[in-house]
Amino acid sequence: MYSESDLQAAVDAKVLTPEAAQAFRSHIASVREAPGADEESFRLITGFNDIFVSIAAVILLVAVGWIGESIHPALAGAFVAASAWGLAEYFTRKRRMALPSIVLVLAFSAGVCATMIGFLFKHGEDIFGPRLGDTTAAILFGSIAAVTAVATWFHWKRFMVPITVAAGTAALAATAVALVLAATGVPGPDGTLPMILVLIAGLGVFTLAMWWDRSDRVRQTRRSDVAFWLHLLAAPMIAHPAFHLLGVTRGDDIGSGAAVLVIGIYILFGLIALAIDRRALLVSALAYVLFAMTQLFRTFGAVELNVALTAFVIGSALLLLSAFWQNARAAVVGLLPDNLASQLPATIRSISPRPAS
Repeated sequence: MYSESDLQAAVDAKVLTPEAAQAFRSHIASVREAPGADEESFRLITGFNDIFVSIAAVILLVAVGWIGESIHPALAGAFVAASAWGLAEYFTRKRRMALPSIVLVLAFSAGVCATMIGFLFKHGEDIFGPRLGDTTAAILFGSIAAVTAVATWFHWKRFMVPITVAAGTAALAATAVALVLAATGVPGPDGTLPMILVLIAGLGVFTLAMWWDRSDRVRQTRRSDVAFWLHLLAAPMIAHPAFHLLGVTRGDDIGSGAAVLVIGIYILFGLIALAIDRRALLVSALAYVLFAMTQLFRTFGAVELNVALTAFVIGSALLLLSAFWQNARAAVVGLLPDNLASQLPATIRSISPRPAS
């Protein structure tokens, strides 16, 4: 299986002419009756060897982390980060293997973060005393996230793995949230302030994802893969705080009014997903709408079959949406202003041949 980035790399290496590559894309689009952008493709595996190498890499990283932990807690993360970088020099930079590259960049970022946490775990009491204030803890957490973001940026400059941007952005978002919490004091027991901050950060990540998406509307380069991972990061950062603030995550019974509001928000997420041609929001909010639908069916007396009815309704709706995704997109995008629609991925109407005059 070859991705759009592989096809573009072949054009850059003059293995294929731009005309041949475009003809291939047009052929695939006509066979699938959808523009290539609508497939929301991203490179995950190129073959079973990706899975084999990923399993081996995880085993090795666990081993070096275990060895480092036996020497000093900070060395566990340091050994993992160093090993992940070294493995990436071959499997990412030379072999360009997709799944191992994702595993290694996540291991590197986690290793850098774990190195600092391990040092604080070992020496934090000696430096800060037996009790660590909430403000100091927030500042420390923000500093750790900031250092992780910087290290992840260096990894991006070296290896250009698309998920790296999302990992670094997550670290920067954590830094911002931690510093705001440190400046405003201790959050309330209900966690309202942190959730509001995470929601704002999620909207910021979504905006960044759209910036990457706008730079590659036909989704034929690495920039589209970067946008995919950013959308995957932004979706739970938006969905979870939004439904938490509605009280969905706080109890077993949210009431029929709140349940209807949850379903309404999910429909709004669906319209946004159709407009931008990204499905991450729908997936991230799925658990909440399932819970809300279950509550509604229970309220109307379907106690024994509430879960089954919910699964039937949501499953059928999502399958229908998937089957008619392109037509639904064309309808939604057609309602948008032209200056906004022109910045979104093409729809089947915008690529359909015009009748001869």
